[in-house]
Amino acid sequence: MDLPPLRSTRVLDQLRERLRLMHYSLRTEEVYVYWVKAFIRFHQLRHPADMAGPEVEAFLTYLANDRTVAPSTHSQALSALLFFYSKVLRVDLPWLQEIGHPRRHRRLPVVMSVEEVGTVLAAMQGEHLLLARLLYGTGLRITEALQLRVKDVDFAQRALIVREGKGAKDRVVMLPQSLTSDLRHQLGQARLIWAADVEAGAAGVEMPHALERKYPRMGASWPWFWVFPQDHHSTDPRSGVVRRHHLYDQTFQRAFKRAVQAAGVEKPATPHTLRHCFATHLLQSGSDIRTVQELLGHADVATTMIYTHVLRLGGGAVHSPLDALPLGAPR
Repeated sequence: MDLPPLRSTRVLDQLRERLRLMHYSLRTEEVYVYWVKAFIRFHQLRHPADMAGPEVEAFLTYLANDRTVAPSTHSQALSALLFFYSKVLRVDLPWLQEIGHPRRHRRLPVVMSVEEVGTVLAAMQGEHLLLARLLYGTGLRITEALQLRVKDVDFAQRALIVREGKGAKDRVVMLPQSLTSDLRHQLGQARLIWAADVEAGAAGVEMPHALERKYPRMGASWPWFWVFPQDHHSTDPRSGVVRRHHLYDQTFQRAFKRAVQAAGVEKPATPHTLRHCFATHLLQSGSDIRTVQELLGHADVATTMIYTHVLRLGGGAVHSPLDALPLGAPR
């Protein structure tokens, strides 16, 4: 890819500029900036252009040995540095290809039973309850659910359109019939917030890519408004514009954690666990794995196959020989 010259002069600003040019998400931008900044501080603020493979390896060794980070975190830091050197500093050296990613071990996902999911949901209320039911009922990732816009909800077809999910892919998932009434109510509440913003002349919601420049007024239209809007305005971290953002994922994560504790569920469940429960419970009910793969948005069915391991090892699929002992035998 022939990249244009950078206009920024500071290295971290150059990193942000390149990430935005290549349409990386804000979350990825924050993570990459964090690791490049940590790398520079680790080497006593030396300029990255004066460092190369040995310094990168020393930093990664420090993360693995001294900070004992997980392989996924280690790989994340490496990806940030490789992007920085290859796309920002435009370094094309052999050591970039020689540094390997740490070997990641696939872990079985945390899955709650249907009864446990029901208990957790019973401990929630309001829009957080609706959001949790939506995650469990559709298998959406939390960011995909929070970024839903009014136009993405199709009541007639009982479908939700996921725009630019993981891997920048669109997909369609079913809209559970049991959510229809509550989701209509949520849209009614969101419309009141939208109408107040329009009357106050507030800036429209964030628009993807260059749509805001091409259609300046579209961000203030109802179809593009958030299904789960935040209750206050905040400053857009990229443009500096004060506007209405969607509900923060941290707010929901805290509410979900409190619900798990109140329900007495002793598994390390997070909002993403609801996605695992969706897939596992669908397979338990007889759904085809290819259908589940499509609903989850997995590029490879091998990723979806992890849920079959959960099915084979639990739910009475295999009976222990201990259970076959006579009742009078020691137990």
